[in-house]
Amino acid sequence: MTITWLGHSCFILESGGFRALLDPFQGIPGLPNVSGEADAVYCSHGHGDHAYTDEITLTSGKTDPFTVEEIATFHDDAGGAKRGKNTVRRFTAEGLTVVHLGDLGHLLTAEQAAAIAPCDVLLIPVGGFFTIDAPAAKQVADALGAKVVIPMHYRKGGVGYDVIAPVEKFTALYPAELVRRYPSNTLTVTKDMPRQVAVLALPQ
Repeated sequence: MTITWLGHSCFILESGGFRALLDPFQGIPGLPNVSGEADAVYCSHGHGDHAYTDEITLTSGKTDPFTVEEIATFHDDAGGAKRGKNTVRRFTAEGLTVVHLGDLGHLLTAEQAAAIAPCDVLLIPVGGFFTIDAPAAKQVADALGAKVVIPMHYRKGGVGYDVIAPVEKFTALYPAELVRRYPSNTLTVTKDMPRQVAVLALPQ
């Protein structure tokens, strides 16, 4: 399975030629709006920086290899009173489970963590302000026990909202030997990957 980061919280999961697009965005400083083709689109919530589907063309005819499970959470720490609901999704294919946390805004309850875990790869917001911040993200990642943790929803230089933190606030919480910075925005994941925090490059 390959995971491609398009920036912000947007990823393409690809298995057997089937492309699932997660949280396509518009209006992110330093990034073009997400456009192109996908076999399926999933949005964690209805905000434009996570649910911009106007420039996405859905293709058809391919067999969907993904089993998808949804877990209800919130975009804030006030039961949704500030920013509404958020959907966490578990995507399983090729014997691997990838979890996309969307704009999670709170620590997980024991029941939510049990519904989400186990997972092999965790796509987790770390920038704070609109979502959990770096320390809370570390706590969530530890609770879910993912082998590969891929941070998202952070600022990098002039890319991303200026009110959210850079990824280094998150990676600094891990031993340096666990942090791997990749030169590409695409990562091929396998069952035998070593435990790591995988920082993907921004798309060129």
